[in-house]
Amino acid sequence: MFGTFFNTMMIVIGSIIGSIFKKGIKDEYHNILMQAMGLVALGLGINALVEHLPSSKYPVLFIVSLAVGGLLGQRLNLESKFNALVNKYSRGNLAEGLATAILLFCIGTLSILGPVEAALKGDYKYLLANGVLDGITSIVLASTFGIGIAVAGIVLFIWQGAIYLIAILMQNSINNDLLNEVTIVGGILIIASGLNILGIKKFNTLNLLPSIIIPPIGFLVIHFSHL
Repeated sequence: MFGTFFNTMMIVIGSIIGSIFKKGIKDEYHNILMQAMGLVALGLGINALVEHLPSSKYPVLFIVSLAVGGLLGQRLNLESKFNALVNKYSRGNLAEGLATAILLFCIGTLSILGPVEAALKGDYKYLLANGVLDGITSIVLASTFGIGIAVAGIVLFIWQGAIYLIAILMQNSINNDLLNEVTIVGGILIIASGLNILGIKKFNTLNLLPSIIIPPIGFLVIHFSHL
C-alpha cells in the first residue's frame, strides 16, 4: 500500500499548493485554467479510447455498461446528492471540479494497473509515476477550484485500496481484458467530464459512474458460465 499512500499524499500536497496560488490568481486566469483542464480531460479520455478500444474482446460491453450504469446512477440520483453534499460545505463550482478530479485521478491505466502490480508483483513504479502526475494535476485543479480538491485524494485511497485487496483475493482471476474494459468506460466518462468543464455539453457524469462496476460483473458472469 506504500504506492497508494504516496499517490494520496501527492494529491493532498498538490491541493494545498494550488489553493495558495488560487488566492492570487485573477478571474481571467481562472478561466483559462478551466479551459486548460477541460482540454486535458478531453485529451486523456480520447487517448484511453484510442489505446484500449481496438484491443477490446467484448466491443459491446462498454455500451451495455454505460446504459445499465447510467440507469442505476439515475435511479440513485448520485449527481444531485453529490452536488448537494459538496455545496453544503463550499461555494462556487467545487462540485464540478471535484467530480473531474475523482475521474482523472481514479479512472486511468496507471491508477488501476498500479495497485494490481503492487499486489501481485510488489512493483510500485506505476503508482509512483501516477503520484507525481496526480500531484501536478492537483496543483492546477486546486488553483482553479480550491482546497476541496484534496477530498479526491481520500476517494483515490479508497479506490486503489479496494483494487489492491481485490487483486490479492483474486490473483488468478484478474486479467488484462478486464482492466481494458474498465479503462474504456473510464475514458468515456473523462471525455464527458472534459465537455462539462468546457461548457460544450452538460453531462450527469456522476450518474454514469456506476458504469465502472458493470465490466467486472460481466466478467464474473462470463467466468461462471464457463464452469
